[in-house]
Amino acid sequence: MEMEKEEEELFVPRLVTTEENFAPGHRACIGCGEALAVRHVCKALGKNAIIVNATGCIEIISSLLPQTSWRVPWIHTLFENAAAVMSGIESAYKARVRKGKIPDKGVKFVGFGGDGATSDIGLQALSGAMERGHNFLYCCFDNEAYMNTGIQRSSSTPYGAWTTTAPVGKKSIGQATWKKNMPEIAVAHKIPYVATACPSYPFDLMDKVKKGVEIEGPAYIHIFSPCPTGWRYPTNLTIEMGRLAVETGVFPLYEVVNGEYRLSFDFPDLKPVKEYMKEQRRFRHLTDDIIEKIQARVEKEYLKLREKAGVK
Repeated sequence: MEMEKEEEELFVPRLVTTEENFAPGHRACIGCGEALAVRHVCKALGKNAIIVNATGCIEIISSLLPQTSWRVPWIHTLFENAAAVMSGIESAYKARVRKGKIPDKGVKFVGFGGDGATSDIGLQALSGAMERGHNFLYCCFDNEAYMNTGIQRSSSTPYGAWTTTAPVGKKSIGQATWKKNMPEIAVAHKIPYVATACPSYPFDLMDKVKKGVEIEGPAYIHIFSPCPTGWRYPTNLTIEMGRLAVETGVFPLYEVVNGEYRLSFDFPDLKPVKEYMKEQRRFRHLTDDIIEKIQARVEKEYLKLREKAGVK
């Protein structure tokens, strides 16, 4: 489960469809980690799915009329109600099947949202959908700010990061609060499946999507989505940014199946967070003492996670 699994992720041949349900030709920024993540998710979902997409980067870059990048049924809705719309569609489908109006073809119901549409504006609708026990998969594509509208901070923005609404100044280090732990909020709803994923580990990501969409009941996957535009790193480093986030413990990969924690990759000796931050200009103002504070927090949280997973 340690470095051997990481090597397996890189080198063992895997069967992956060549069909692109998220078609090329969209308007994503060069090096967009979120668009790459959506591509992987859609490969894992297949054709038999209905996607409800909250307002955000993915919706904007993929649906400029009269063109679309979606080759599956796809609905754009508001920031705040993707999970509510998804719940309604799932309920309507079940009712029509129950009444004999349509055959049950095993359609999968999937919600897409960014960190703003998930951990901020849409949290109430998502919490309600989880509590009611709808049969769906929700994917949060976390690029750690409201990137589509100008790099404004969200509750998912990491401590110390620069954003346009958490600027750096004489009395400000940027984001002044710690990143909200949205996967743990999902776990607290006692749903059957919660996971974290990253497009830098594509097979792990696709495996988790398949698990989440097949399990009965609500499933939640929080997907780390590096953003060169908002994070201010060179566009050719997206995969490296994702891998460093995992290897430093900034964004650990794990899953929680019916309350049981399982580490997808374990790094007993984490790389320094400074290695992850050094290429990102959103962190370039941080002093060594602030970076040490962040390092201590990361190590503490990673240790807690290992303990939950029963790793000694």
